[in-house]
Order: sequence, then structure tokens, then C-alpha cells
Amino acid sequence: MRFLVDAQLPPALARYLAAGGHEAEHVVDIGLSGAKDQAIWEYAARVGAVIVSKDDDFAQRTFFGKGGPPVVWIRLSNTRKRELLLWFEPMLPRITEALERGERLVEIA
Repeated sequence: MRFLVDAQLPPALARYLAAGGHEAEHVVDIGLSGAKDQAIWEYAARVGAVIVSKDDDFAQRTFFGKGGPPVVWIRLSNTRKRELLLWFEPMLPRITEALERGERLVEIA
């Protein structure tokens, strides 16, 4: 599975996903760190990536729109990188299962 991690989340999350056998990149890796949501959305759709974000704008696009990339919407308050990764780890199987079933918006809190 291919993931694109948005700017509100640390690049370490993309590295964690890649270490787990997924294709993953952070918006910083591809020169989109300051990009508007539309550019990130279009890139993810073009390369077949799932957007991982805390931004509810991506969730809204997925919920109300048609087409476009799937989104993993992280509903976690601001936290340190280590705590985020520890929190995310047990969620990953549920996330990948939902995406494999074809869910376009996976909300985790």
C-alpha cells in the first residue's frame, strides 16, 4: 500500500510506514510541504497513494466528493512524535484492512 503523509504529521510516520513494508513518503520528501490541499490531493490521486492527515479538509473532500484518493483521517490532539508512533502502531492493521475493503475514508481517534 502506498501512503502520502501530510504536513501536520511528522516525516517519522512515513519512515515508520516504509519500515513496515509500505511505500510511504512525506509531503516534504516530494516538495509539497507548503502546497495547497488541491496539489496534494492531485498528486496522491495520480500516484495511487492514500493521504494520511490530521486535516479535516481532506476528510470533507472524501466524504462529499466522488473519486480521488482514500484518506486516513487522524483525530488525535497534538502529541510528541514518539507518542504518535506508539499510538499509531496498533491502529495500522485496522487501517490497512479498511482500505483493502475499499473504504475511502478511515477515521481513527
